[in-house]
Amino acid sequence: MKKTNFAVAAAVTSLLAVGATTLTAAPAQAAEKEKCYGVVKAGKNDCATNNSSCAGTSTKDSQTDAFVVVPKGLCERLVGGSTTSS
Repeated sequence: MKKTNFAVAAAVTSLLAVGATTLTAAPAQAAEKEKCYGVVKAGKNDCATNNSSCAGTSTKDSQTDAFVVVPKGLCERLVGGSTTSS
C-alpha cells in the first residue's frame, strides 16, 4: 500500500514541476513574439478582428485588422506587414 502512495506522490510532484517550468517559460516566449497585421490569408488569423470575435474568421487576404503572431522583428520584413492595426 505504501508503494502505491509513493508512486502517486512522485507522479503528482513531477507533474507540478513540469507545470511550473511551462508557466515560467511562457512569458519569455511571449516576449519574443509580436502581432503582425495585414499579412494574413483569409480565415487564417490568430484572434478576433474589428468585425469578428474568433480566430480564423478574417474574410479576405491581407485584412488590415487581422493579425498572426510571428517572431519579433519578422513583421517589419514582410510585405504589407504592420505591428499596428489600421
